[in-house]
Amino acid sequence: MKKSIIIITLLFFTFSFGQNKLGNPEVNPIQIQKTFKDWSTYQKENIMLSRDFMALNLLSKQISKESFLNELVNGNYIPIRLKSTDSIYYYKLFKIQPKSDTSIKATINQEAFDALKNFEMEGKPFPKFSFNDLNGNLVSNETMKGKIIVIKCWYIHCAACIKEFPEVNKLVEKYKDRKDILFVSLAEDTPEQLKVFLVRKPLSYSVIPNMKEYMNEALQLNAFPTHFILNKEGSIAKVLNNYQSLEVALEKESKL
Repeated sequence: MKKSIIIITLLFFTFSFGQNKLGNPEVNPIQIQKTFKDWSTYQKENIMLSRDFMALNLLSKQISKESFLNELVNGNYIPIRLKSTDSIYYYKLFKIQPKSDTSIKATINQEAFDALKNFEMEGKPFPKFSFNDLNGNLVSNETMKGKIIVIKCWYIHCAACIKEFPEVNKLVEKYKDRKDILFVSLAEDTPEQLKVFLVRKPLSYSVIPNMKEYMNEALQLNAFPTHFILNKEGSIAKVLNNYQSLEVALEKESKL
């Protein structure tokens, strides 16, 4: 009997040590599923699936980001960030509770699907393009060769796209002295529509109009805004869906 107690105690200690080493969940995984609003608020502020993170399964074992996203797309899990003393983001899978709002699972499945699609584009060459911006300047793979390119895909009636204008404009200002970093935006709208709109809502990026077909067919986008970071070789370094992730990824790419 005493031997069994010792074994159980050792197992408990080992498990606790492992959990503490990795960090405990920053929120209660069960409590956060009480309502869709609770989960949605947490997810928007703390979970960015397009950024770099260390992925952990139910047993706290490290898995690839691709496997993690696949589990979120096809499984019955939520991602929770673990507390950490370093700068690395640790996301762990937790089971969705049986009585949780079905919108939680639906939202996670869709966002993980988009993140997985974006992740699979990374490392591939950006599709060839050659277009004129609103000022008549030629923007192409050739004219931007050897530079880091930040591309924002958007359209006038996308509220989330417009909401981040102040933040992305600050990003342009931050890197204004970096001649090797260019900011370009692809917009669905016509030159006439954009010129009127941008008077009220300025965007510091170079703006290329009439890009709906290119974004649908060449880039196959289904979420806006979408941001691309291209490395100096013209390959896709990162695909992201929000400003917060873009800022972190660009800082990393700018130091390479």
